[in-house]
Amino acid sequence: MPQSQTCSDVLIIGSGLAGLTLALSLPSTLRITVLSKSSADECASAWAQGGIAAVLDPADSLQAHVRDTLIAGAGLCDEGAVRRILEQGPQAIAWLQALGVPFSTDAEGRLHLTREGGHSARRIVHAADRTGQAVHQTLLQACQRLKHISLLQHCTAMELLQDLQQRCVGASVRNADGQQQNMLASHTVLATGGMGQIYPSTTNPATATGDGIAMAWRAGCVVRDLEFMQFHPTALQVGGRSVGLVSEALRGEGALLCLPDRHGQPGERFMLRHDPRAELAPRDIVARAIDGEMRAHQLPHVLLDITHRSRDWLARHFPGVMALCAAYGIDIATQPIPVAPCAHYACGGVQAHVDGRTAVAGLWAIGEVARTGLHGANRLASNSLLECVVMGRSAALRMAEQPLHKPAAIPGRQRKPGKSLSTESQQEMRQSLQQLMLHNVGIVRSNHSLIAAAKQLVLWRAQWRGADPALRNQLALCSLMVDAALQRHASVGAHCNLDWPALEAAAA
Repeated sequence: MPQSQTCSDVLIIGSGLAGLTLALSLPSTLRITVLSKSSADECASAWAQGGIAAVLDPADSLQAHVRDTLIAGAGLCDEGAVRRILEQGPQAIAWLQALGVPFSTDAEGRLHLTREGGHSARRIVHAADRTGQAVHQTLLQACQRLKHISLLQHCTAMELLQDLQQRCVGASVRNADGQQQNMLASHTVLATGGMGQIYPSTTNPATATGDGIAMAWRAGCVVRDLEFMQFHPTALQVGGRSVGLVSEALRGEGALLCLPDRHGQPGERFMLRHDPRAELAPRDIVARAIDGEMRAHQLPHVLLDITHRSRDWLARHFPGVMALCAAYGIDIATQPIPVAPCAHYACGGVQAHVDGRTAVAGLWAIGEVARTGLHGANRLASNSLLECVVMGRSAALRMAEQPLHKPAAIPGRQRKPGKSLSTESQQEMRQSLQQLMLHNVGIVRSNHSLIAAAKQLVLWRAQWRGADPALRNQLALCSLMVDAALQRHASVGAHCNLDWPALEAAAA
């Protein structure tokens, strides 16, 4: 039976901050389709707590923000891309304010700026500790009011479509009814977010399986820096599992990381032993320090203590963290928070310009799925939401300059199907894959662990041919990530290999 077919001017795969920013910034004369893999509000953008980094304080400077970003990126950032993105911070915030995003303000009515790890100044614009939710909800409502934007929920992109010249002309999509259809477009945009679901413990939603990176790679895009998977240092731990993110801004406001004493209360403050910036060191350093302390002392978690702040102050500035912890019986005004690192953000991805262009004609990548060079080996806190807005707006400007290309109706790649696998079998496979990545390609790796992972992945690729597209994408992505890690002959940023020296030592 032939597949059904639709056609748009712009097909945006992903309904997070980057995708919605692009949709709202494009001319209203274009027919725009936005696909959401789940419900439109389930995305990493909506889960972001901290805020958006932008230089707004006269005492701050663009040069300082650039310097902080380059330091966090451990020398592997593209300085040109860093400057082009960060210099647009004030305009990005003004655009969001014009849309009605309810950012927090101080007593004088000015934007309240907080500070996070790796930043030398207060430059984090936020909406209490629910910034992502506030921004995403505002943009989603704005999109829903516009007739030229069609928002389709529960649609999974399975493969990119290309014509005989290898130009991307859309995607093969499984819709909400489970039917497969070709969605053709002049411009196809990957705004699919990250890949945290390749690990068992992550701050990412269930939809973050790395589909965009895997599909782009098969289509001929360059993928880079996949070895740099950032682990957020502080995820709330309950019953041995991560149940939610504890914002880095909490440490920016004075929360301390401590080892638990024999009574389970805050004991030794340990971060000063690892870095002179202590709790405000970049994320890779804090995550490795916590992981090392947990291993050395055989602990399931460490403690984050903010009890020196009043209940009223915490309720005003961190209502989300307060509510999250309270749901598990933890009163952060009087009790320390049990935390441990978990998978958070992909610093690498599809190689793209700041305006989203990729190596494949007709295909764009924006947001976390893209690798612009902003983050280098380790992302600086709150630069990611800024990148989403800047890339979305920049892609819209570039796209509007280009003539529309009428896509030809072509079928997707025909794969030889393997034996169909049951849902239970695939869930077991997914869990096996996650455990392999945690133990072999986690915060700390070794040549031995990476080679063992590579061998296991080869076996699984042969055995899992009947798996669903998301699982196949995860498998391909894990293989690419392991290959990238094996080729990185130094420990740098979010990639720590015990068999290779730190980058500075390697360079020397």
